[in-house]
Amino acid sequence: MEGPRSAIAAQLIDLEAALRQLDLWSDTPPSQEALSSEQPFAMDSLEFEEWLQFIFLPTLYEVLGSGEALPECCAIAPMAEETLGKQALPTEALIATLRELDRLITESD
Repeated sequence: MEGPRSAIAAQLIDLEAALRQLDLWSDTPPSQEALSSEQPFAMDSLEFEEWLQFIFLPTLYEVLGSGEALPECCAIAPMAEETLGKQALPTEALIATLRELDRLITESD
């Protein structure tokens, strides 16, 4: 992995660290039914941080590891601002990490 892909991988590690630091990381995965949601961000069955942990992170790690094409556009930070930004938590670093991921993925072509 080199260039943008290694920068994206580093941001994914930072994202996990930020989720853990805010105590938003879960040791218990959601049900398979919850993970199978077809709604954007699985918002009908998962909290946003669960979507990040159990869908977004594993999917991007798989894409990076397999060499598949990255999405053409990524805009996760606005959803984080809408959901996590309203919590009584210091989410600035987590949202900044997502903004950087959005930029790296969108510019990776």
